[in-house]
Amino acid sequence: MTALGRDRSLLKAAHDNKTAQPMMHSNRSIFERPFHMVVLWCLLLALGGVALAGWERQALVAELERESTLLHSLASQRVDQHDAHLTALSAVAVASEGRRHDLFLEVARTIARFYPRIDEVQLVPLDASAETVGTGPLDAKTAELIRAAARASDGRIALLPHPQRADHYIMIKRSPNTDEARYGLMLGIDAAKLIGDGGPFWSRPGVAVRLSLPDGHILLPTALPEAILFSKALSSASQPLLLETGMGIGLADMFPPVQTGLTFLVVSFAYLAGLAALRQRARTRAAEQQATLSALESRLTHASRVNALGEMASGMAHELTQPLTAILAQAQAGRRLLAQGQDAALAPVLEDTVSQARRASAILERFRNWSQPHAAPVAAFDLRHALANVDALLQPDARSSGIQLDFQVPETPVSVVGDPVEIEQVAYNLVRNAFEALAAETGDSGRVTVTLSERDTAVVFDVADNGPGVSEALRPRLFTPFVTTRAGGTGLGLALSQRLVERAGGEIALVESDHGATFRVTLPRARRTEEPM
Repeated sequence: MTALGRDRSLLKAAHDNKTAQPMMHSNRSIFERPFHMVVLWCLLLALGGVALAGWERQALVAELERESTLLHSLASQRVDQHDAHLTALSAVAVASEGRRHDLFLEVARTIARFYPRIDEVQLVPLDASAETVGTGPLDAKTAELIRAAARASDGRIALLPHPQRADHYIMIKRSPNTDEARYGLMLGIDAAKLIGDGGPFWSRPGVAVRLSLPDGHILLPTALPEAILFSKALSSASQPLLLETGMGIGLADMFPPVQTGLTFLVVSFAYLAGLAALRQRARTRAAEQQATLSALESRLTHASRVNALGEMASGMAHELTQPLTAILAQAQAGRRLLAQGQDAALAPVLEDTVSQARRASAILERFRNWSQPHAAPVAAFDLRHALANVDALLQPDARSSGIQLDFQVPETPVSVVGDPVEIEQVAYNLVRNAFEALAAETGDSGRVTVTLSERDTAVVFDVADNGPGVSEALRPRLFTPFVTTRAGGTGLGLALSQRLVERAGGEIALVESDHGATFRVTLPRARRTEEPM
């Protein structure tokens, strides 16, 4: 691949990078739009809320399981005490047989005083005519129930719902515990007090406890949630009551204020930290891409300069070859004429030599003006005056060539910032190029029109002619030094004009037109503070 081909490949790669870069920037801008950032933040908060709700629910379930186990153990210990009380009371009753049952009543009242859940003790003789002894009055129906249970006993304690109290159950044991039993011994148990004092957990809203007899009779009819349920019989052979617990979990339980606030703070902090990290990473990648692109552009700039230098050197050599060759030939002819003594014929030869030398000097001078740096202009001037000078200079040439030269300028001042001499030179070059393009035309008379107009922040003047126009092949290299199709031309006029216009902060370009060629020069308009006096 040639150097020019490599330069074009680099130029294409740079163009592709510049094209892709706005697309990447567009993607980042979509990601960084406030609406999308808020939506993402809200989504993360929602996920954090779901995680918190799951965590709190699991913690509550575990707490219910733990507290239910403790309550089950406590209730199991308490019901085991009931067996011991029955055994002691039975022994006292048998020992007091035939005498008054004062000792039995004293023991019974002591048990009821120290164990509030046992709020009734009854000693019912199996002989219905005998007197019943107890801590309180006993109706005949309940007494008969106790006798029937004692007679049917096989030695095990009978558990029955209390006939008058829905939240109580009774324990019935025959005494003595043999087939010759003479009494039915009954304890009345308050189910609520049996499982009471289990801890502050059971007084919380939403926590429910239910206690049932082995036959399914519910002593504490409490509604239990179906999702969270603990169910286990008490560890007692005589009183295997079914203990069931549950908890209703609402939004307030799953989203405690303090934990919810801390969760949202942590999620927000993590989101901001992640966003900052992603932005920093994006900036780093953008900086790396920019550095790569800058290096590529530097290589392209260098390659372009080398190519331009090669083209300028080639063009300069081509342009200077003609006058130098003519000078050499005329010097040799002059030497021959001098040797032959033809002094009269020597003068035209020397005049032509001087003309060719001046042409070579003009080529070098225009190249020097094109490449020489100048300080940026700061003065404001009326562009109409510069165009008037060009009109005055070129109007005689236009009349002699049969060309109609027309300047159309506003009546009010048109102020621009720049060097008036340089802008005048630009206009002069453009009009002269139009004259030279029309010189090859035949038929209708040529016409060159210079139009000056103002826009919001710019001033524009167009130089249009009705000549043959600019060929498509020449347009891409129109402002390249030493590029020309005109015989005897140097190819520096447009290149110098472009440099002068850009030095003034403006632009020059060939614009599309129906006939001929139109060059447009755009210059920055002077601010009010820079208006010429």
